Amino acid sequence: MAIARVALPVAVDRLFDYWLPEGLGVEPGSVVRVALGRRQALGVAVEIVTSTDLPPEQLMPILEVITALPPLPEDVRSLARFVATYYQQSIGPCFSDILPPLGSGSKASAIEAIEAAGRDRIAFGVTLNEDQSAALAAALPRPLKYSPSLLQGVTGSGKTEVYLAAAGRVIIDGHQVLLLVPEIHLTPQLEQRIAAALPEVRMVTLHSAVSSGERRRRWLAAARGEADLVLGTRLAVFVPLPRLGLIAVDEEHDPSFRQQDGVRYHARDLAIYRARLRGIPVLLGSATPSLESYVHARRGQYRWLKLSRRAKPQSDLPSVRLVPNRGQGSEGIGAPLRNAIAERIERGEQSLLFINRRGFAPSLLCASCGWKAMCSRCAARLVVHREANSLRCHHCGHSEDIAAACPRCGNRDLLPVGFGTQRLEDALRRQFAEARVLRVDRDTTRRRGTFANMHREIAAGEVDILVGTQMLAKGHDFPRLTLVGVLGADNALYSADFRATERLFALLEQVAGRAGRDALRGEVVVQTDFPDHPLFVALARHDYDHFAQALAAERRSLGLPPFGHLALLAAEARTRSVVNAFLERAAERGRALTGAQSACEIYPPVAAALARRAGMERGQVLVQSSKRSALHQFLPRWRAELERLGPRTVRWVLEIDPPSLA
Repeated sequence: MAIARVALPVAVDRLFDYWLPEGLGVEPGSVVRVALGRRQALGVAVEIVTSTDLPPEQLMPILEVITALPPLPEDVRSLARFVATYYQQSIGPCFSDILPPLGSGSKASAIEAIEAAGRDRIAFGVTLNEDQSAALAAALPRPLKYSPSLLQGVTGSGKTEVYLAAAGRVIIDGHQVLLLVPEIHLTPQLEQRIAAALPEVRMVTLHSAVSSGERRRRWLAAARGEADLVLGTRLAVFVPLPRLGLIAVDEEHDPSFRQQDGVRYHARDLAIYRARLRGIPVLLGSATPSLESYVHARRGQYRWLKLSRRAKPQSDLPSVRLVPNRGQGSEGIGAPLRNAIAERIERGEQSLLFINRRGFAPSLLCASCGWKAMCSRCAARLVVHREANSLRCHHCGHSEDIAAACPRCGNRDLLPVGFGTQRLEDALRRQFAEARVLRVDRDTTRRRGTFANMHREIAAGEVDILVGTQMLAKGHDFPRLTLVGVLGADNALYSADFRATERLFALLEQVAGRAGRDALRGEVVVQTDFPDHPLFVALARHDYDHFAQALAAERRSLGLPPFGHLALLAAEARTRSVVNAFLERAAERGRALTGAQSACEIYPPVAAALARRAGMERGQVLVQSSKRSALHQFLPRWRAELERLGPRTVRWVLEIDPPSLA
């Protein structure tokens, strides 16, 4: 009897056996419908075997093969198995995340593929300078083979042109290309650039904002080989591509490539693994590479390709001026920055003020007794949103009206403390009444199409001053934007997370790179209390290499990534005593497994940086090892112990290579 071992979307780390009715045509990778308890579910037949440990009376048949979906190819199945093993995830959800949205009632006949028009050639609209041409030649070995490259190029150096030229060459040879970007809002501008550079290429875009039906259609176009180029966010790393010949990862350092709920993985690392499986080049691009990629390049594990100057001959990197942050008063904008904005308005140029905080003010304070508005469900302050006259928690979404008086002492003098994008926008409108001010953050871009409309307004010169968060920090090219002002950057220096300074430098260098990308000279004004901090000194020189080398030496001395390897057990429960007891037992079991001479060190349990979120008390246990192999030998055994520990009132997850310790 033929048995299919099926991965189903349940949080159980095993496959389920079903017998194959004769003539059903199931093969490894087939998407099938089966009975699961009292309901039906879609799953993936991972392998076909001839025997099972189940008694015959418990063995159920496969009900249907979803023939409209092609079987998942071997490289995609291997990718799912790798995610389950490396990231310690249940195997079923790893496979179900690959499939396009179908719904339990979807029938095969309801799915239609893209009709692809044939063509004999591809027109190129990509012109490369000498540095870009050299990078392209090095990144694309002939014949194609596994070859990871780090394209480190200053902002405005033309990394995108290298991706597109590489894509065109690979597509001409009959292959497909996967281009990954970290965030959805980067895709519209990139779609336009791809269409202009490679007008005859059949392209589809995949991300979570695409409707279910359209996403299904595009997934099929990729899986059937009808799409030449797939542009997508992290979920696109799983899409089947039968003719895959190149993977490119733009802004490879960006933390958005890390999936932080559901099935946990890092899309950049999966892109590298998938390229190795397929024996094809993978190109990682960034002005500020992750320290992991930077160290790999220095060791020679990646080809290290550099673009050290901007692509446009008339465009230089912006100058960086560090100015005092103290004594700014209630407006938050110091005299040097205010004067610089006024000069740009007079010259008809654009300014961008960057502050990575939404809302009007990060907290509300009673001037009399010192009371602060706190979230009732989280260990966090409520953020003042003046437009909606509300206090909101940016962690759990709780919202309440702003109180008329202090609930502790009755004082009516409640003060918003600090600055967010809304307050900065108000201050700019008062100080520059004649200027056209536009705020770009998650609050102003919630509706579909809003960000694209804003982008067109900025590009058309209909905006004088931009106020924004990290949504504006990367990927955007506005020729008349010549000034970037940075507020609140010092906050990240107080973080306990070991990646905080690395991420801050990347963010500031990216946002600085928005200035002066054309013929007009750019300037960056950073308000800081710490102008002598190595981070700001390196930023002023645009010297990422010096900063990264110092950071690498520090990480090496502490045994932190990329020189050490981490896993984090994060747990939450309704009461602190329950979560603490679970973590204490988990740490004890872990130490019993490792023994005294183990290469894995298990630290005592601590509260999470956000100790309570959405009514749940949160804590964590960190595991550190100098050897990746030792850590991954330990983790499956520890995970088995954790699954036996209970109680069910505790929710826990293992984070492998955690993005932060906060």
